Amino acid sequence: MVDRLLKHNSQGYAVFLFPQALEALGEAIKPYLQDGKGGPHVLCQEIDTAGALIEMTLDGHTVSGEPVELELMVPSSMVRMIVSARSDEAFGFGPRPVTQLPAVGPGETGAEPPTDAAAGPEATSTKEAAASEAGEGAGKA
Repeated sequence: MVDRLLKHNSQGYAVFLFPQALEALGEAIKPYLQDGKGGPHVLCQEIDTAGALIEMTLDGHTVSGEPVELELMVPSSMVRMIVSARSDEAFGFGPRPVTQLPAVGPGETGAEPPTDAAAGPEATSTKEAAASEAGEGAGKA
């Protein structure tokens, strides 16, 4: 039997189930539920939403105090909402530090594109040969 689960920290997810799901699951889900302002929910460290079942990984301990990792799976149709409880300062719509980017576009100074002279004499002679072939082909048509 598993006692009250989960370490209380700022990592993980809160999974809220529909009231009908809580009723259908009955006593089996109660050891995994936490109460909060949003109602009863399951706190988990990881979640996998691929497939017909939502897999929740919970860290807990047995009645004797042994650490245990549990996987709780419920049909995805039972889940009303999943809330991320991560504490990441860079997440959200708050102000961000501004990074100055280099200027680009017409009229800005920067690296110049390579010229024919920079490409070497082989490139110039190849372009001239291609131009003369194009002129000869046009005259034959």
